[in-house]
Amino acid sequence: MDKKVKIAIDLMGGENSPDKNLDGIELFIKRNKDLDDYFFYLFGNEDLINEKIKKKSLKNFKIFDTKIVVSDDLPALSALKKGKDSSMWKSIESQNSLDVDVSLSAGNTGVLLVMSKMILKTLEDVDKPALAGLWPNKKGMNVVLDLGANVNCSEKNLIDFSEMGAALYQSLFPNEKAKVALLNIGSEEIKGTELLKGTYAKLKKLDEMGDFKFYGYIEGNHITDGNCNVIVTDGFTGNVALKTAEGTANFLTDNLKQALSSNIVSKLSSALSYFALKKFKNKLDPRKYNGAIFLGLKGPVVKSHGSTDALGFSYSLDVCYKIAKGQMINKIKFNLGHIKNINNEQK
Repeated sequence: MDKKVKIAIDLMGGENSPDKNLDGIELFIKRNKDLDDYFFYLFGNEDLINEKIKKKSLKNFKIFDTKIVVSDDLPALSALKKGKDSSMWKSIESQNSLDVDVSLSAGNTGVLLVMSKMILKTLEDVDKPALAGLWPNKKGMNVVLDLGANVNCSEKNLIDFSEMGAALYQSLFPNEKAKVALLNIGSEEIKGTELLKGTYAKLKKLDEMGDFKFYGYIEGNHITDGNCNVIVTDGFTGNVALKTAEGTANFLTDNLKQALSSNIVSKLSSALSYFALKKFKNKLDPRKYNGAIFLGLKGPVVKSHGSTDALGFSYSLDVCYKIAKGQMINKIKFNLGHIKNINNEQK
């Protein structure tokens, strides 16, 4: 019998919790009817959860009563002082105490990262954890990192991100090859900062180890082409790129909606193009790419967007299930070992 994937969920984090979170779990179960190898550890106010859960079709779960909730408005240090018995803290800690495979929260990102680092610790030789997210491209999906955890990065950080991002991609998409690219202002090898040039040279060497295919540099306007699928950059640039892409997607969908409802001819055209427009909308729906992953810790932690709805939360559960099933942490450790081998060869 296959081992069940154990997912710890902070039910009290994010907007409209725990209703949104419970509805998201229900949607995950309905969408994955063929799966039964998962178990949910639910952390939150037991009285409140039991009242709401009666009306839902949930299975494979256990509730852990945690009355304290980490407010989204609290600074990280204040949250740490008040939140050691919170639903967020306990959901992360369950990886140590209950042998849980992955933790999920829609709570405050900064607090979640600090708590995760304190409880789980970083992997050996990893200086900085990275925040990775999913980003659609023409051929499938990208993993993009860092998305804001680290504003300043060294060559070592970017190389670590490359190996960890490749491991994440392989755990999510085991039948595809990870193809790594460095985000830059040009695709030519001579362009970019000295930091990027140094990283480029080392990634070319690591390409020989087989963890990923190194694509080289990629410019922002080619991220969605699909020629590579792991995009690596520092947290400042990555966050700006992500917010720009989200804003552009919203701009396109909003303006298209206005254009197709402006007059009777447009409305008729919209009706005739219903299925094509629905496909377009689904492709740009950010809820389907919800779930950012902290990489570099000894256990996986997934951050759902705090303002997403139940559908978005359900897709973050998909991410949790896949990275646990795909043995992401073991893949990261294996890949990072190659960095150590390359460094020893160069001494």
